[in-house]
Amino acid sequence: MNAFLNITREGSIAILTMSQPETRNALTGNTAVEEFVQACADITKDTSVRAVILTAEGPVFSSGGNVKDMLRYQTQQLMPDVIREEYRNGIQRLPKALYNLDVPVIAAINGPAIGAGLDLTCMCDIRIASDKATFAESFVKVGIVPGDGGAWLLPRAVGASKAAEMAFTGEALTAEQALACGLVSRVVSPDQLLPEALALARKIAANPGAVLRMTKRLLREGERSSLESLLELSAGYQAIAHMTDDHHEAVNAFIEKRPPTFSVGGG
Repeated sequence: MNAFLNITREGSIAILTMSQPETRNALTGNTAVEEFVQACADITKDTSVRAVILTAEGPVFSSGGNVKDMLRYQTQQLMPDVIREEYRNGIQRLPKALYNLDVPVIAAINGPAIGAGLDLTCMCDIRIASDKATFAESFVKVGIVPGDGGAWLLPRAVGASKAAEMAFTGEALTAEQALACGLVSRVVSPDQLLPEALALARKIAANPGAVLRMTKRLLREGERSSLESLLELSAGYQAIAHMTDDHHEAVNAFIEKRPPTFSVGGG
């Protein structure tokens, strides 16, 4: 089987394409998690990357966990402690890597995002959907709970009430319903999905890389910090930002009434 992720670059934008449409881009029973974790580590080290787009090949964004692979739990009579460790050392590594990636991530959702596939979109910062996309927190439909962090991720994307409705019913939302509840920020035709995501990524990547990474970190920390703690962290980051070459260039460009030219590494 081919690699799960096809990684390409357009300048300072990394494009991650899930490339196993024959499995509906399932996230388990393959090397998906390992490849995501490695890709996030590589992007973190590469300061020339200022934005990431996550999309998929084929008609389905991701079906989430491979239900056929779950038969192992019956046929192999695995004990609960073994299954628990499989989750901890498997799918649960994905949100730790992707959600905590300091580079802005845009999900370009081309089709159904089901179960862990929906939760994968919630690990991204911005979600753009094709009008062919649907979204379902469908774990209850197969008699399991969200084991990948969905119970933490989804309420932060749509609010507690809508997340509860989606998790308790397992029913799917259309792209327009996802737009209405704030799960996605825009809905476009399938042929405009990647161009729209790229246009947004270019706007993001036009800014200094180091400041983008610190800004994302502040947004993440703001989800769980007190105001006082976040203000202290913001002050520290701001002191760093004021000393960067890119800040000096931005100020000089503003005064000289010209477009700024930022460094490749964003420092």
